[in-house]
Order: sequence, then structure tokens, then C-alpha cells
Amino acid sequence: MTKQQKLWTLLTILSTFLWGVSGLFAKFIFELEPKLTPLLLSQIRMLGGGLVLLALASYKKEAPLALWQNKQSAKTAIAYGLGGIIPVQFCYFMAIKLGDASIATILQFVGPFFIILYLAVFQKQRPRRIEVISALVAFLGVALLATHGDLTQLAITPAVLIWGLLSAVGGATNTLIPRSLLQHYSSTAVTGWGLLIAGIGLTVIHPSLESFSVTFELVLLVLAVVVLGTIIPFQLFTNALKYIRPTTASMLDAFEPIAATIGSIIFFGLQLSGADLLGSFLVIIAVLALNWRPRKKKFTNNI
Repeated sequence: MTKQQKLWTLLTILSTFLWGVSGLFAKFIFELEPKLTPLLLSQIRMLGGGLVLLALASYKKEAPLALWQNKQSAKTAIAYGLGGIIPVQFCYFMAIKLGDASIATILQFVGPFFIILYLAVFQKQRPRRIEVISALVAFLGVALLATHGDLTQLAITPAVLIWGLLSAVGGATNTLIPRSLLQHYSSTAVTGWGLLIAGIGLTVIHPSLESFSVTFELVLLVLAVVVLGTIIPFQLFTNALKYIRPTTASMLDAFEPIAATIGSIIFFGLQLSGADLLGSFLVIIAVLALNWRPRKKKFTNNI
């Protein structure tokens, strides 16, 4: 591994760490100002992040408006914003509001298994054995988290479980829908439009008219969600893919739930049982296993 690859590996870890910590910022916001709802925070994050990323794409001369010159690309961008970014972000914030950042992040982390399910059902792509085993392990991990090891009752509210799993579905659609766009347009422009469309969509569907108290601390926390939790990690992660393999980047994404869990323990006094720790470990290991590829044996002719 070159020095440049080592540097971008560390920056990838930083980006996933920031994503995990952004959930903690959101939890602080919901406790500091209950009137600032997950819906309103999502709108602010999407609109603010989208505008900044589109401005950045324009500054980098990546032609952000080119996407709208193709009817199919425009439809896909709208689907990406409404069907990808809204569930992955809004549902995630709802899970944090009703539960905590650790559980919400770990539940969202099972998103790749919904991708496997989609490919199997709609693309007739048969899952690999390791994918089936990983799915079962992840399901067991989620069950342990949801029940604290007592399978006769839920230890978290059904609402937290449902919103968390919906955010995982959003994680899958957030990955699947924009694939065709990313082949023709810059990732900065695509994500910028997705965020902006999602923010506009949420505002049209449910305008947030309720006022809330604006304090210096609240402004800093909201800026942290938008800048530290959206813009900076996105730029670090996407640029890192030029220097490290996508599989490596995906494996480093495991630092996101780890950061959220450690932060929840330190700042919110989260207490994890042995079953919770085992469940979290199983989910992370299961997702990491998806990137495992057996090395092909090289044939050597000794004659």
C-alpha cells in the first residue's frame, strides 16, 4: 500500500466516523429543541447539503445541469431523491429521535441485505452462499438487539425497529437507484440533486411551519449535521474511491456504527447488555463478510 493509499484509507475512516457522529449531533438537537423535528432537520440537511454540493460541482466545472438535458436521467434523479435519500435520511432521524443513534445506525447498516433481496427477486441473481449465511447472521444480530437476548419480547419499541429497518431499505434504494446516473455524471452533482429534490419533496409533502427557539448551540449542531455529517464525509468518501478499492471502502464503513455506539455510551449514557454487544458484532461482521471474495488458485505447470 502506497503512502497515498494509506492517507486515503485514513480519510475514509474519518468520513465513516463523521457519518456515525452525525447521528449523535441529531440526537443532541432533538433533546435540546423538541420542536425541531426529524422532518424539519431532514429538510434543512437535504436543502442545505444539496445546494452546497451543487455549487461545488459547478465550481469544479462538472456541469451539474447536464443531468436535466436527458429525460430518463431527470426521472431517475427524481426517483433517487424521493425514493432513495428521503427514506435513508428521514427514517434514520426518526429512529434516532425515538431510540438512540447506536441502534438506528446498526439497523441502517443491514441495508446491503435488502440489495441482495432485490437482486435475487427482480434481477434473478442467485445469492452466493456467503451472502445467505451473512443474511442469517445479520438477522440474528438484529433479533438480539431488538430483544436484548430475550426473544419473547421486544426491548426496543416497534416504532424504532420499523423506522430503523425502513432506513435500511432506504440505504438499499439509495445505492441502487442512482447507479445509471453515476456512470454519466459526477457523484457530487448526482448527490447534490438527490438531496435538493428530497428536501423540496419533503417540504411540499409536509411544510414545517412550527416555530422553534434558535440558539447559538442549536445553530452549531445543525451546521455540524449539514457540514460535518453530510458535505465533508461525502467528499472524502467519494474522492477516496479513486485511490482505494470499493470493497475496502465498504469494509471501512463499519466504523460508522462503532462511532455511533461509542458516542452514545459516552454522551447519552447508553448501557449495552451482552446480547446488545453480540448483536452489534454479528451485524457488523455479517456486512463485512459480504465483501469477502475467495482468492482464485493460480494453476502452476510444473512440467
